[in-house]
Amino acid sequence: MSDSPKHEHQDSGLVRFLRATEVDTRLLGMIGALLLIWVGFHLYGHFVNGYGAFLTPRNLWNLSVQTSSIAVMATGMVLVIVTRHIDLSVGSLLGFTAMIMGVVQVWILPKFLGLGHPMIWVITVAVGILAGTLIGAFQGFLIAYLSIPAFIVTLGGLLIWRGASYLLARGETIAPVDQTFSLIGGGPYGTIGATGSWILGIGVCIGIVWLLVSGRKERIRFGFPTRPMWAEYLIGIAGTAVVIGSVLVMNAYPWPKGIVRRYAAANNIDVPEGGLFISHGFAFPILIAIAVGIAMTFLATRTRFGRYVFAIGGNPEAAELAGINTKKMTMMIFALMGALTGVAAVIASARLKSATLALGQFDELYVIAAAVIGGTSFAGGIGTIYGAILGALVMQSLQSGMVLIGFDSAIQQMVVGVVLVVAVYLDNLYRRNSV
Repeated sequence: MSDSPKHEHQDSGLVRFLRATEVDTRLLGMIGALLLIWVGFHLYGHFVNGYGAFLTPRNLWNLSVQTSSIAVMATGMVLVIVTRHIDLSVGSLLGFTAMIMGVVQVWILPKFLGLGHPMIWVITVAVGILAGTLIGAFQGFLIAYLSIPAFIVTLGGLLIWRGASYLLARGETIAPVDQTFSLIGGGPYGTIGATGSWILGIGVCIGIVWLLVSGRKERIRFGFPTRPMWAEYLIGIAGTAVVIGSVLVMNAYPWPKGIVRRYAAANNIDVPEGGLFISHGFAFPILIAIAVGIAMTFLATRTRFGRYVFAIGGNPEAAELAGINTKKMTMMIFALMGALTGVAAVIASARLKSATLALGQFDELYVIAAAVIGGTSFAGGIGTIYGAILGALVMQSLQSGMVLIGFDSAIQQMVVGVVLVVAVYLDNLYRRNSV
């Protein structure tokens, strides 16, 4: 009996902390799982191989780049699943749009504009995103206006667009892509460097402080309850610490020595005896993913479109009775999903510097898993953009860690399947307990 009051006091303290900071418990759970995965793989490598290869600047930099295309698509999948639909075609659509961009920039545009023309990459990116948007809108039309289930339409799309990419390229790998286009995929030259990363990091830190201050002022202005000052300081310190830590890690990964030598020779730079240290900094794919995440968060939480999406997911019949054009909204959501898949195709094909038939294979599984792990409910009406991005990082961390320790590809697929099933199970538990 004596232990009971103490236990209740501890519980109430934790509840008070979560209520004061307004931190999502799912977010804390995902961060905990992510840290567990990182530390676990690092320690496993240390005990088995004598050194840990996971928590190194090189691996974390590569991990961030690898996560980018999945994260971009996961932000769109949140809206699709929130409205009680599914899109199984994103992997094949990514491969098809990448193949379209490969044909445009390798086979077509050089004939008219000349090889290396500065507009080639611009036209290519525009064509890829437009193609993804149109295909997504077409699938959305079939779902919304012809009442074909999204599962069937996108399952058909999974097969159709994979086959179409094979026919379009006659089974060939299209390479090399335009040099400027390839920079979008990262690499030593596809980054903003150490100075640019610090400028970006400081700007983001200022943005975090500004959001906290302006948000508090708005709450006071409209008479809403405010967080305690200690909670405001804690959130601000934690946010800025994560940003600064990210900058330090990205800047700690240097260019390979061979590329440094070529760069120094081309620019008449003397290389000192110990070598020349040039930081990668943030890669372009990471910046694209961050920009997409911010834009999609604004769209989902600050616009009428976002409110309609969650209203449809919460109760489609009530949303329609309230005057929301659910058919048009469904078509627009799938068009947006297609556009984001086009953006992801730009990142993926630029990173490979080619368009291959295998591009995007199984990506639909990782994208859906990322959204669900991030707290998006298949029951509809619940989901966050930041959760999906963090879920993408969790999935890519699992895959990257399994590659580092030498797991077979078959085991990797099994792990992804298990994680997806467990995530849905935990979502069901969470919803039952929160009722």
